[in-house]
Amino acid sequence: MEQTWRWFGPDDPVTLQHARQAGATGIVTALHHMNQGGVWPLDEILKRKAMIEDAGLTWSVVESIGVGEEIKTRTGDYLAKIENYKQSIRNVARAGIKVVCYNFMVITDWSRTNLMYKLPTGGYALRYDSVDFAAYDLFVLERAGAEKDYDAERIAAAKVRFESKTAEEIRELERVLIDWLPARDFAYDRASFKAMLELYQTIDKEVLRANLIAFLRAITPVAEEEGVRLCIHPDDPSFPIFGLPRVMSTAEDVRALFSAVPQEACGLTLCTGSFGSNRSNDLVQMAREFGPRIHFVHLRNTSHETDGSFYEADHLGGDSDLIGVAAAIMAEEERRVAAGRLDAAIPMRPDHGHLLGDDVGKTMNPGYSFVGRLKGLAELRGVMQTIDAFRSGRLA
Repeated sequence: MEQTWRWFGPDDPVTLQHARQAGATGIVTALHHMNQGGVWPLDEILKRKAMIEDAGLTWSVVESIGVGEEIKTRTGDYLAKIENYKQSIRNVARAGIKVVCYNFMVITDWSRTNLMYKLPTGGYALRYDSVDFAAYDLFVLERAGAEKDYDAERIAAAKVRFESKTAEEIRELERVLIDWLPARDFAYDRASFKAMLELYQTIDKEVLRANLIAFLRAITPVAEEEGVRLCIHPDDPSFPIFGLPRVMSTAEDVRALFSAVPQEACGLTLCTGSFGSNRSNDLVQMAREFGPRIHFVHLRNTSHETDGSFYEADHLGGDSDLIGVAAAIMAEEERRVAAGRLDAAIPMRPDHGHLLGDDVGKTMNPGYSFVGRLKGLAELRGVMQTIDAFRSGRLA
């Protein structure tokens, strides 16, 4: 696997030189200042690419060209936004970048309730607390119909949790859930978030899936013409939140999409943390089944609790078999080499590292500190080298 690193552009406190010091060779980034649905100009792409190459690195993956709510709901000027998306694909391809990761999560991006969950080691992780989430949904946001999404036991627990929180704790929970979003140049307040929820009152999972398929049937031929690999990122967490539909949470969701859009250019980002948040997913089996259409990999791990809560674990800790996943992806790369595929090396990045060491107290994008991802990449590199050694016969 190609070892890559997510970089949030010139304002990222973790620099390109940090990425190079970590041992990454490829960069995963986007034009984060241009995510409102317009065309990414070729000159802007080339300027960003030159910055990366001047640091001795390669721009390997675009993550992400944003997919606006107009496209997801097929309302407003969605047709113009789709045409803009097509042109952005053409422009990144002409700049030599051939992998484009995107997601189809509505309104929210990845969602957590705590960005500073203290671990027994003294480091900090991202956490999703199912009771905190219900407390916010039911008693702070007061989402219409929310009580139908929870059983009586969860509602009772959420009420106790809500009543135990201070006003400042409630403000922080709300900030984490709706007022802060990664790699966005806008955020919601409570009123605007509830207004966005109203857009989806008539859009269920099947309608959203149909809208996703229509979008991909429009842009995949362009990707094929340009030699670009599109790779959808799964929902995170991979189960419904805020009563919103989810269409990329399970293996069945992936099968449905690939059946409807069979072109190889329409592929998957295998994010083990996102899919791993849904305990029904068998990540190793998914890596094997969808291998030919996996164009990008995010490797991270989660530890789960009985009430549905989870936190981001060490890359080789947690409940997911990342060694098995890595072995399956490397086997897929071998198959691609044998088949003569030009995209044999699959980009991988360590995702959502812990906040550790000197990074504590510094301004960092949550989940994207330097030391935690450095640790994760080093662990994953060791796994990859060990697998390679077994396959080559250097280890018995």
